[in-house]
Amino acid sequence: MIKVLFVCHGNICRSTMAQSVFTYLAEQAGMEDEFLIDSAATSREEIGNPPHYGTERKLAEEGIPLIPHRAVQMTRRDYLEYDYLIGMDRANIRNMERIAGGDPQNKIYKMLEFAGKDRDVADPWYTGDFDATFRDVMDGCKGLLAYITGK
Repeated sequence: MIKVLFVCHGNICRSTMAQSVFTYLAEQAGMEDEFLIDSAATSREEIGNPPHYGTERKLAEEGIPLIPHRAVQMTRRDYLEYDYLIGMDRANIRNMERIAGGDPQNKIYKMLEFAGKDRDVADPWYTGDFDATFRDVMDGCKGLLAYITGK
């Protein structure tokens, strides 16, 4: 089983969107049984809260089921248990490495690396642009699936 953890600041917008999108893509590829997919935050601000209504609305608009989730914070144990820890931006990566005590196993990646881009996935909490975030998340998730499966 390949374990993937998507991480953003609060775990209510980008990482929950990525969790739902990647789950959907794995199901479409007939590979849902090959993955354990979850999401987490680097902060404690939203712990226990459900996905942001903008994330819910955008996924519904795209016909992608929302994975039921309540925000949790990433832990050092997550670093040990997951194969891929995918951050949405540079600040997430920095905080993930702090939580994990570094990245000695090279498991931490920035989402858009898998789409061949060096930029961050913009946080719709601040931009309000869930469409742009969805495009980036979809590109990153497709690239991640291709990377993992070698396609």
